[in-house]
Amino acid sequence: MSMFSAFDVTASGLTAQRLRMDVISENVANANTTRTEDGTPYRRKIVTFQQKNPQQTFSQVLHNVSSGYSGSGVKVSQIFEDTTTEMNMVYDPSHPDADEDGYVTYPNVNTVTEMTNMIDATRAFEANVTV
Repeated sequence: MSMFSAFDVTASGLTAQRLRMDVISENVANANTTRTEDGTPYRRKIVTFQQKNPQQTFSQVLHNVSSGYSGSGVKVSQIFEDTTTEMNMVYDPSHPDADEDGYVTYPNVNTVTEMTNMIDATRAFEANVTV
């Protein structure tokens, strides 16, 4: 792997982790948003990565491994809303967004989980900077 290829790989990691940190920051900022533009509570967003230019055949992978070439970097494959985690229901009949039973639907954002993910993304970003 040439030096410039290594720069490309680490740059892609920096870009991907920076976007991940931005999405995590958005989640934390909207942890108490009970009404978005479409009238529903905010839903947590998740970033997924995939390898840039994935090899399709076994012979290509074998050739790249035998020649010392180990990858081409990472890219964000998608940012999607977390629909599997339950929304938080809080009893507060005085809240303007309370339903007929007095419950308010808060976002499915857990601040502890988000901060853990932020530490993970920060450490990955720092590792790429070190390279």
